[in-house]
Amino acid sequence: MTQQPGADALAPAPARAGLTRRQIFERRQRRRANRIAVLSTCIVLAAIIFLIPLTPGWDNVRKSFFDGGVFRSSFRPILRAFAYDVQIFVWCAPCIVIVGLLISLARGVRNPALYPLRLAATVYTDVVRGVPVLLWIFLIGFGVVGLINSRSFFGSYTMWGSVALVMTYSAYVSEVFRAGIESIHESQRAAARSLGLSGRQTMRHVVLPQAVRRVVPPLMNDFISLQKDVALISLLGPVEALRRATVIKDRTFNFTPYLAAAALFLCISIPLTRLTDYLFARERRRTSGTLVG
Repeated sequence: MTQQPGADALAPAPARAGLTRRQIFERRQRRRANRIAVLSTCIVLAAIIFLIPLTPGWDNVRKSFFDGGVFRSSFRPILRAFAYDVQIFVWCAPCIVIVGLLISLARGVRNPALYPLRLAATVYTDVVRGVPVLLWIFLIGFGVVGLINSRSFFGSYTMWGSVALVMTYSAYVSEVFRAGIESIHESQRAAARSLGLSGRQTMRHVVLPQAVRRVVPPLMNDFISLQKDVALISLLGPVEALRRATVIKDRTFNFTPYLAAAALFLCISIPLTRLTDYLFARERRRTSGTLVG
């Protein structure tokens, strides 16, 4: 069968690209859905922008929360204090990962002689997760500092507030790691044993690499919460972003500094949230077989 000259030029672009009718239909549906989403979003935003200023108390709210002069004058000192929040987050995050992984490994031990270790890890996670983070910060921050009665770093509120965060979040992270470890099928362990690997070697070389890759997205959610809860240490006294905003609010009798602090926290949490969504989508494509590696 001979093909007429110029047939490729007369074919539609999607057909020349090798797309099926189903793929062409799905592409058109996505474009249509995107247009509808953009239009509906613009309508909602326009309604908010035009309707909120019409409310009776808008003038008072605008002066108390959206004062441009107060925002500009307070942003720089709050930004300097926010660097303190970032420092606490940076040194707490790796400690939480290490402690959480160790607790999850302790809860997963199968040697009967190590059952007390497994029981201690179980009691630890149950007790720590059963008490609010704020209470742990108060109990450890004020209690240990009062017990040590020292002005050194080891007697500082910042240090023990960070310990409280590490202690509480490691309990949550340990459950994330444990879920990842238990999601590995038992056949993986059996295959490792058939190759002569010990239980420790199986956990290190077979189970943990797969489990860690699976739990990275949910771990990012815990780190987003940690980035916000760092501000709770200010209740112990350290001057970080929230404390600085409170000081400026008390001086100006205006709540706009809180808006400046919220904007700084959003600059960290939103990129982390988008990264988490990307990792979730990537893991879903990988497990479904559409992504290699």
